[in-house]
Amino acid sequence: MSAKDERIGFRVSGDIKTALVQIAKKESRSVAQICDLFLKGGINEYEKEGAAYIHRLLVRPKEKSR
Repeated sequence: MSAKDERIGFRVSGDIKTALVQIAKKESRSVAQICDLFLKGGINEYEKEGAAYIHRLLVRPKEKSR
């Protein structure tokens, strides 16, 4: 496990924050731990799929609105 010596700050929608808080409570973890895990998972998928991974995430919301 690598040291956590860097910070990232960014804004998210209320829906995303609510979902993260609910997941953190369900998993008995902090929101920071959940975000770290999700970011690591996303990075791993991006390294496997490349730009196709990002494209798939960007296209998905448009398909739901149909």
